[in-house]
Amino acid sequence: MILHVDMDAFYASVEERDQPELKGRPLIVGGSPDGRGVVAAANYAARRFGIHSAMPATTARRLCPHAIFLRQRMNHYAQVSRQIGEIFHRFTPLVEPLSLDEAFLDVAGSEQLFGSPSEIGRQIKSAIRDELNLVASVGIAPNKFVAKIASDLEKPDGFVVVEVEGVQHFLDALPVGRLWGVGKSTSRVFERLGIERIEQLRRLSVEVLQSHFGSHGEHLWRLAHGLDDRLVLPDHAAKSISHETTFTVDVEDMDVLRSWLRELTEQVARRLRHHQLSCRTVHIKVRYSDFHTITRSSTFGDPSDITDEIWRAAVEMLTTRLPDRKLSIRLLGVGVSGIEAAQKTQQSLFTDQKRDKQSRLDAVTDEIATRFGRSAVSRGGGLQTESNRQPTEGKLRNLD
Repeated sequence: MILHVDMDAFYASVEERDQPELKGRPLIVGGSPDGRGVVAAANYAARRFGIHSAMPATTARRLCPHAIFLRQRMNHYAQVSRQIGEIFHRFTPLVEPLSLDEAFLDVAGSEQLFGSPSEIGRQIKSAIRDELNLVASVGIAPNKFVAKIASDLEKPDGFVVVEVEGVQHFLDALPVGRLWGVGKSTSRVFERLGIERIEQLRRLSVEVLQSHFGSHGEHLWRLAHGLDDRLVLPDHAAKSISHETTFTVDVEDMDVLRSWLRELTEQVARRLRHHQLSCRTVHIKVRYSDFHTITRSSTFGDPSDITDEIWRAAVEMLTTRLPDRKLSIRLLGVGVSGIEAAQKTQQSLFTDQKRDKQSRLDAVTDEIATRFGRSAVSRGGGLQTESNRQPTEGKLRNLD
């Protein structure tokens, strides 16, 4: 069985934990509402006002004038994420992080030590709550697809178990929008066909689905039947490492996309260095509002684990290699492949000074994140992160 563990409103929950006086009040983490800031996360009190990630901070302030805005502390969240990862690894070495706040765990080989998958899931939830004072939602199922749906179904503080024999019954009652790959254009086709629930979709043949959706039809058919044979791959066994985010509302601002790309790049690069790996190829993944998805890649002459090099390759592809069409983005991702053990070369008079400086900057930033968990050293170009943590309200509210 596979667990999908997803932290509830992660960035905002960490801030509420660190400043208990904020608990229960609308809280937004991200960019300044006085500029071109973007919401990175919102707690559930803020979400009741319609606030969501990737929303302009100015819009969030208009929807909830009394909300508290905090600048995000990515290094601190990364440190907390590592603590969560340490809890995961007590139960299984097969942990595949998807981002700072979610991961897949394969616990098939852990049952003799720790009990059933359900018992393991509850132990993980309890450890996160007791040791870190944070709340996670857990989905448990025979495969990744079903486990991820299960973890989202009863948020916050959810716990949903789907046994092997219950997968189809579990899926059938859900709306087709729960399937991966169902966007606006796909939904319009389903509406014309009168299909609302997964059960109705499942009763269509793969040929019928292919006639409407092309090669994507087989993908939808497999998911409707609960089929997903992907393995849980920890970083050291993976052929690639990636992070991606799906926006609640389509993003049409390139500056916003660049900011998110920076955050995703830093997460990927940090994972490389944590496992003493480097990469040869950088990929970006862009999914438009009509669900058309493209990928672009760029290959280095020499392998790299340097954040700035990976970032420059990614942002070049984002800004110069997208199709000539309206910018309306649903999903953005960064990945690396051609992974190999990082080679520490002997310094010489011919060392690239700029590259060496960036490598040392990464090392310092990683060390600060590990020891102090705060953005004492931060990079420009992200979601306006800074070390100033004081919340402000009303007109002076500077961050979510």
